[in-house]
Amino acid sequence: MKWWFVGLYFFSVLFVHFRGRARLPFFRQMFDHSTFMAPINMVMYALSRVSSKAYLPVQDFHNLAVLQKNWELIRAEALHLIATQKIRAAAQNNDAGFNSFFKTGWKRFYLKWYDASHPSAQELCPQTYALLKGLPSVKAAMFAELPPGAILNPHRDPFAGSLRYHLGLVTPNNDACFIEVNKERYSWRDGEAVMFDETYIHWAKNGSDANRVILFCDVERPMRFAWAQGLNRWLGRTMMTAASSPNDTGDDTGGINKLFHLAWSAGQIRRRFKSWNRTIYLATKILLIALVIFLVIKL
Repeated sequence: MKWWFVGLYFFSVLFVHFRGRARLPFFRQMFDHSTFMAPINMVMYALSRVSSKAYLPVQDFHNLAVLQKNWELIRAEALHLIATQKIRAAAQNNDAGFNSFFKTGWKRFYLKWYDASHPSAQELCPQTYALLKGLPSVKAAMFAELPPGAILNPHRDPFAGSLRYHLGLVTPNNDACFIEVNKERYSWRDGEAVMFDETYIHWAKNGSDANRVILFCDVERPMRFAWAQGLNRWLGRTMMTAASSPNDTGDDTGGINKLFHLAWSAGQIRRRFKSWNRTIYLATKILLIALVIFLVIKL
C-alpha cells in the first residue's frame, strides 16, 4: 500500500511536469512548490468543468463582466494608490508567494485574499473593494505593477483550484509588454481582460518604457460536481488564507508568511555569523548537520 501511494505521487509529479508545451528544468521542477501540490492538483484537473487550454474565454465567466464594465473606476483607485506609493513590495519580508518578484521591481496592493482581512483595501479602494465583495468566485485580488524593463521568470503557480484573471488598467498598450502562458503570448490593453490557467508555465516582460498596472484576480475553478466545488473551496480557504500578506499595519499576515519572515530573520543572523568568522561558522554548520543525522538514525 505504501509503495502504491509513492508511485501515485511520482506519477502526479510527472504529469504536472509534462503538462503543456512549456516546462521547467526537471530538477528545478522536483523542488518547486507545485511538485508538492501535484497530487491535489491532479484531482482539480480531473474534476474541472473548464477545458485544459492555457487561455479560457473571459465571456464564459459572466459574473466578471462587472469588473470590465467598471474598469475606469477601478483604474482611478489604482492611480491614487500609485500617487501615494501604496502599491509596493512587502515591507517586512512577509510575502513568500511573490518574494522573488520584488527583486524585479514588481509591486502589489492586496484587495482581497481568501478569508484574510485587509482593512487597508476597504479604506483606500472602497469602490473596487465593494465590487470584489459582490463576487464570491473571486478568491483573491490585487493591483499588480510591472515597471519598464522588468521580467518575471518562468514559473507555475502551486494550486490548481483557481484560474487567473487580468484586467488592463494602465498599460503600455503595445506588444512589448506581454505575458506568455504555455508558449502562447498575450499583450495587455487598457480596459481589456484575459483569463488563463496559471498552473501552466508562464512568464512576463515589460519591454516598453511605460508602466503596467493591472487588476490581478484568482477566480475559483469551476468543478463538475457540487462536492468537488466544496472540496476546492475548503482547500483554498485552508491553504491559501495561510499565505496572506499585509499591505499595511492592521491587515492579516497568514501563518506561512509569519514563518517566512522568521526564516528570513534567521537567515540574516546566519549571514552575520558567517561574515564574523567563516571557520567557526562552517564548524558549527557541520556539527548541526551531524547532530541531525544522529537524531534521525536514533529515531
